[in-house]
Amino acid sequence: MSGAALGIEIVVVFFLALIILHRYGDFKKQHKLVIVATLLAWHLCFLIVFILPLDVTTTIYNRCKVNLNSSPPESTTSNVSHTTPAPRKHECFKPWSYIPDGIMPIFWRVVYWTSQFLTWILLPFMQSYARSGGFSITGKIKTALIENAIYYGTYLLIFGAFLIYVAINPKFNLQWSQLQTIGIAAANTWGLFLLVLLLGYGLVEIPRSHWNGAKKGYLLMKTYFKAAKLMTEKADAEENLEDIMEEVRKVNESFKYNHPLRKCVDTILKKCPVEYQERMGRNMDDYEDFEERPNTYPTEKNLAKLHKQVIYSVQRHRRTQVQWRILLEQAFYLEDVAKNETSATHQFVHTFPSQEPENKIARYLYTPTVEWYWECLLRPWFHRILAVILATFSIIVVWSECTFFSTRPVLSLFAVFIKLAEKNYNYFYIEMACFLTIFFLSICVYSTVFRIRVFNYYYLASHHQTDAYSLLFSGMLFCRLTPPLCLNFLGLTHMDSTIAKSLEQPTAYTSIMGSMKVLSFIADGFYIYYPMLVVILCVATYFSLGTRCLNLLGFQQFMGDNEMTSDLIDEGKELIRREKRKRQRQEDGENRRREWKERYGNNREDSSRNRNVQADQKESSFTETNTTRLASKYTRSNGRNERDRVELLHDAEPLDFNADSVGEDPLDSDSGRYQPGGRYLSMSRSRIFDDV
Repeated sequence: MSGAALGIEIVVVFFLALIILHRYGDFKKQHKLVIVATLLAWHLCFLIVFILPLDVTTTIYNRCKVNLNSSPPESTTSNVSHTTPAPRKHECFKPWSYIPDGIMPIFWRVVYWTSQFLTWILLPFMQSYARSGGFSITGKIKTALIENAIYYGTYLLIFGAFLIYVAINPKFNLQWSQLQTIGIAAANTWGLFLLVLLLGYGLVEIPRSHWNGAKKGYLLMKTYFKAAKLMTEKADAEENLEDIMEEVRKVNESFKYNHPLRKCVDTILKKCPVEYQERMGRNMDDYEDFEERPNTYPTEKNLAKLHKQVIYSVQRHRRTQVQWRILLEQAFYLEDVAKNETSATHQFVHTFPSQEPENKIARYLYTPTVEWYWECLLRPWFHRILAVILATFSIIVVWSECTFFSTRPVLSLFAVFIKLAEKNYNYFYIEMACFLTIFFLSICVYSTVFRIRVFNYYYLASHHQTDAYSLLFSGMLFCRLTPPLCLNFLGLTHMDSTIAKSLEQPTAYTSIMGSMKVLSFIADGFYIYYPMLVVILCVATYFSLGTRCLNLLGFQQFMGDNEMTSDLIDEGKELIRREKRKRQRQEDGENRRREWKERYGNNREDSSRNRNVQADQKESSFTETNTTRLASKYTRSNGRNERDRVELLHDAEPLDFNADSVGEDPLDSDSGRYQPGGRYLSMSRSRIFDDV
């Protein structure tokens, strides 16, 4: 299995990153370079998390070989009673995932420096390029360079000041490797600062979200709250789109087809929704000599700004529309769960059929009975048990973060688990323990990245609704958070030479980071004591201090004991009820039309055939006497009236008394003119054709 485990995990992690990116990004509409850059960043970060346990087991095996070679041979005796060979104390077994020497250092260097190049140079430039409203590649590159000039200039200024300080001070004699270590330490320090903030939130919020997931009433109230906020955002997005489209209409009318900037206007029009394009038209009929008129047209810079606003407003409008439909489905489903909990038949009944095509295998296995037992009985207990397990992991992480600097005695629980497995050289247990530990830490950090929202500039929306700027920004965050996350994990398990200074052989990942003795105040101070702040952040998250602060600042958050939250819940409940009635009316209308077509579709064809036969007979009798012609004339007239009346009866659509024009209150059924289903009593099936 020499290197096979490494290759398998690289392929598996690639497809994992591709699946997650497909959920958030849109491969068809977004630029290919944006998709490739984001996929590369996500793949490298996930790869570090999955490969690091293999590095740990390989390092433990190499230590075992070193100890075995350095230990003196056991003395042999001629005593007959000791002829049975005793097991060797330091017998080493090669793990199944062993990676040969020399591969891991090269692999980590390639992965680490590629991720750093992405997060500090390429992705910020691509962010500005994707957000630019330029009409050509050259214009977008120019805009991106101007926007990133301050960004890159700040780092160059800091680095230049540091080099000048080192050159002037005679105490420092830094080499290139030491400068490289200082750069790595600076990047990891920034990442660790942000890592602890996100980790403190995720350690509490993830178990709490699963515990609240067992409360159907809680989830339903929170969905109503989200519906009220999303409706406000949806209305604001529609209003903003209308304003932008009005500006586009004015620009479109001012620029004629012979203007040099007409191509820019056409590019803007292509980004507009189809209904607005049809409404505005092109106004390419009139010829106008723009050179003889005063220059009152918008400049190319103004058009680029308008182009940028159009892209943003259309993306935001589309995202809110999709999120509203998804939220409606979620609210309807939670209401169905609440109704079916008291069902005596133990059959899950949906108010509305699913709009997505159902899989035949899933429909065969996931029957209404199975669905009822899962949704109403098993799922709440599953969430409670999972919440308890995750809360236990969180407590272990918090304890280990506060005590991992102590090597004698070993207080970090993760280090204790790894040491016990290392004594028996149980590599499978070591890999599973390392994988579960770093995977839980990654879930706590990465899930927070997916949840946070910085106004409308950064927001990861599922169902292919994330814009290019947010995708690239998430790749930047992942590349900056993953290296300090792995160093923190190695510190928790005492596999880092900075923590356990007695280590004879560090991991390959630690070796590429260099020796932190160059910056002892960071290695012995910040890296050790700063993670203890996770306790304060966990306490603040548990008591929802951040949520309360946002409420005070005017950003409405879901809080059960807040009056504004109750008002938004009531508003959201009314919105969901209104949408439910609207969908019910649509489905009732479709069902009535389908029933009408099934009942009277064949009768309409028969009446049309009889009408043609009668017309032929009357036309042949028209050639008889004048008296007969007059009679046949009246007969044709009466027949035509009868046929018209029959045709009107057949072509009439069923009346929908639940339509919006009628109002919410149905017609009074006691009047004898209305039956359920929107039909008159006089139009019953038995008497409708009696007069034909």
